[in-house]
Amino acid sequence: MTLSSSGTVWNFAAGPSRLPDAVLARAGDVLFRRGADGAAVIERPFTGNAVRAVLESARERLTQLLDIPANYHVLFLAGGAMHQFSAVPMNLIDPASGLRTAAYADSGYWSRRAMREAARFAEVSVVARHDGSQALAAPAEDNWRLPQGCAYCHITANETVDGLAYPAWPNTGDVPLVADTTSSFLSAPLDIARFGLVYASAQKNIGPSGMTVVIVREDLLRRPAQSAPSPLCYRLQAEQDGCLNTPPVMAIHLAALVFQWIAESGGLSAMAEANRRKAELLYRAIDGSDGFYTAPVIAAHRSITNVRFHLADVSLTERFLSDAEKAGLIHLRGHRHVGGLRASLYNAMPLAGVTALVNFMAEFKRCKG
Repeated sequence: MTLSSSGTVWNFAAGPSRLPDAVLARAGDVLFRRGADGAAVIERPFTGNAVRAVLESARERLTQLLDIPANYHVLFLAGGAMHQFSAVPMNLIDPASGLRTAAYADSGYWSRRAMREAARFAEVSVVARHDGSQALAAPAEDNWRLPQGCAYCHITANETVDGLAYPAWPNTGDVPLVADTTSSFLSAPLDIARFGLVYASAQKNIGPSGMTVVIVREDLLRRPAQSAPSPLCYRLQAEQDGCLNTPPVMAIHLAALVFQWIAESGGLSAMAEANRRKAELLYRAIDGSDGFYTAPVIAAHRSITNVRFHLADVSLTERFLSDAEKAGLIHLRGHRHVGGLRASLYNAMPLAGVTALVNFMAEFKRCKG
C-alpha cells in the first residue's frame, strides 16, 4: 500500500485540523503582504481602524451564518476551550443571588475535564450521565434533575474523544444551557436561542488554534463575575468589544476568511449536508465490514465530525496506522485514553478524502481479514 499517484495526503487530525484550501490560498494574499503603510495586516495595532474593521467583519459574518439573535454578544477571545472551563463558572456563579451550583452532564472525556475544572470555582452537580453498562451514547435527556440554586447547566455537545454527540438538546427550563460546541461548531445550523452561552475553540472548523469564540446572552453579562480575572470576564470583554487585552489578531483574520468560505459554499445547511454524506459513507464502511471494524457508539448518537472505530483484532491497529500513513491517510490514531482509531471529518475535509479512507479500509480488510 503506497501513496496514491496524485500524491494527496489527507489529514484526519482531531485538531488542529485541516483548513479549506481556498482559505489558505486567500490568506497568503490577505495576511502576509505589506500594504502601502509598510505593514502587513497582522502587524497593525489592534486599537487601529484596520484591525477593528476585520474584527467587526468576522463578527458580522458569524452572526449571519448562525442567525445570532440581537441580545447575544460574540467574543473572539485568546486561548482554548480549556480556558472556558474556568471562565464559565467564574462568570456565571453568583452566590449572593443564591446561584451557587453548576450542573454538568457527564457524556465523556471532555465533559469530565470541564467538570473537574469547574469544581475549583463552584459546587458541581452531575445531573446526567450515560449508563456505562450499555453502548456509548449521550445522556438521555428525559431524566435530568437540576438542583436548587443552579447557575447554569453545561453540556459537551460533541465528545471529540468518545465519538458521540447529542441527538437533541435537553430542556433546562429557566436554567441557562451552556454548551462546549468546539468540535461541532459550524458543522451544521445551531439554534443559538436555545442556549445561554456557547463556546468553541477555533482549531476544528473556525481556524488556527489560540482563539475561542464565545456567544453569550446579554442578561448573563449582568452577573457580578467577581472571581474572574479581567481578560476572562465576559462583561468587561463585551464592553471593550473583545479588545480588553490584545486579541488573537491573526486567528481572527483567518476565522473571518473561513466564515466567508462557508457562506460562499452555501452556508451551514450545505456544510451539514456535506458532513452527513461523509459520515454516512464512513459509518457504512464500518458497519458493513462483517465485524472487521466496529464503532462503539450507538447509531443515533454517533458524531458526524469525529468518527471513532476499532479493529476487532486490536493487534492489527499499529499495522493499519502504518499502512494508512504510507497511503497518505494521516492522524488516524484514536485518543490515548480510548485507543483504537478516529477520523475527524471537519468542514474542510472533502468527500474525496473520506472516499480514499474507505477504499483503504476495504483493501486492508481484504489483505488482513
